[in-house]
Amino acid sequence: MTTIAIVGAGKGLGLAVADRFGREGFDVALISRNQDRLDSLAAELRSSGYRAQGFAANVRDGDSLRAALEAATEQLGPIEVLQYSPLPAKEYMRSVLETTAEDLVGPIEFSVYGSVNAVRQVLPGMRAIGTGTILFVNGGSAVRPGARVTGTSVAFAGESAYAQLLHDAVAEEHVHVGQLIIPFGIDDGQDDHSSAAVAERLWTMHTERGDFRTYAEPLPE
Repeated sequence: MTTIAIVGAGKGLGLAVADRFGREGFDVALISRNQDRLDSLAAELRSSGYRAQGFAANVRDGDSLRAALEAATEQLGPIEVLQYSPLPAKEYMRSVLETTAEDLVGPIEFSVYGSVNAVRQVLPGMRAIGTGTILFVNGGSAVRPGARVTGTSVAFAGESAYAQLLHDAVAEEHVHVGQLIIPFGIDDGQDDHSSAAVAERLWTMHTERGDFRTYAEPLPE
């Protein structure tokens, strides 16, 4: 069986996606910065009967991210699905008039360099097995810039451009690239905003391989 690698795995959406894909027979590679938390999540998944393991990496450190994905492939098997969904840091959320050029370095490393490094690590393996899915998960500022979240607005725009170009470039190779825009807070009390509901939508994107961009809910007017 092949593997789903979740970059930015946590107890919310990451765990829900791991459960959804695990139910379909996927092995699960969890990737984030804290190994202890990853070990706890992996143990929880293994208790449900899934094969799962955590691999610590910082998405702003290309070497560590590439090494984590390589280790995941070696220990769990070929990565068929990559989900890139790390949670941006609070310091990326400054207003436009407070934001300096230096303030944009972190967000761009996080969203653009990190996603490119992850894709370039897993894409050769997807080509080798003849199929793959790459899922980008972003907030609404990826398509509608927010003056109070300048870092993510600028960086998500770059990530979105890269993802769409990638979608067009690899479509004929049986590799589907999709972006899910989530304009609301996950697990905010509404059933259709739950981690499980969003995970189901990501599963549908993987299986139906439709358009590049999907909205979990229409953007508010």
